[in-house]
Amino acid sequence: MRKGETMIQIIIEFCVSNLANGAQRAFEKLKKDPNLDVIEYGCLSNCGKCARCLYALVDGKAVMGGTPDELVDHIYQYLEKNSVYEKRD
Repeated sequence: MRKGETMIQIIIEFCVSNLANGAQRAFEKLKKDPNLDVIEYGCLSNCGKCARCLYALVDGKAVMGGTPDELVDHIYQYLEKNSVYEKRD
């Protein structure tokens, strides 16, 4: 990033019911990334999706996975393809 530029914070939203259904591990992994703003909500109004699979909203777009690790992988793949995300350690 050049001097004077600001980093766009990427928002990852999780439904509390989906966390209880198995997405908690993905939430915890993503929460450790300083480039992501990972948020837990009571409901994201995607009840059908929430009942079928693990998912999170990434800047408003649903990203799904069969396991917590797969969900994390799919989120990072989505970010690489669709945003200005740069992973910094």
